[in-house]
Amino acid sequence: MKHLKRSVIIGILFVMITGSLAHFLYHWSGEHSIVGLFTPVNESIWEHMKLLFFPMLLYSLFMMVIWKEQYPCIVSSLCFGIVVGTLLIPFFYYTYSSLLGRDLFLFDISLFVISILISFWLSYKLSLSCRLKPYTHLLIGLVGILFLCFLLFTYHPPNQKIFEDPTISQNKEIGL
Repeated sequence: MKHLKRSVIIGILFVMITGSLAHFLYHWSGEHSIVGLFTPVNESIWEHMKLLFFPMLLYSLFMMVIWKEQYPCIVSSLCFGIVVGTLLIPFFYYTYSSLLGRDLFLFDISLFVISILISFWLSYKLSLSCRLKPYTHLLIGLVGILFLCFLLFTYHPPNQKIFEDPTISQNKEIGL
């Protein structure tokens, strides 16, 4: 259990660091289209969900290989953590920004970190309890659907608020 805890703490740090760096990677790559599939291509909430999803997915695959024998419920638990953490980002963002009437950069960063912490905490607890083991295939499927949606909607987003780049909306409002 101590080793699993250590892996979870490393995972939290890994996702925080790689997610933060991923925010800039698309621009640093010269806006390479393949990089854009896995990192934000604009400032929309949808694109920012990638900052948790892909780093946590990558680290979860590592954890699954290392701990699957000792913790047979780790696959379902990590998949649940990925889904919940990813969905917490828009939930937290729209909740606080609707209450305040605007968004705040420091809140955005704090909520990213809180989403990561909740994701890994849930994954850890559920790995020990095995409550989600019967839903492993469903949870893997949900992660797969999110994965495909990120790939599809990066360059072909639906006309919904979550996909809107607020910097473009703001520029339209001021006539740029």
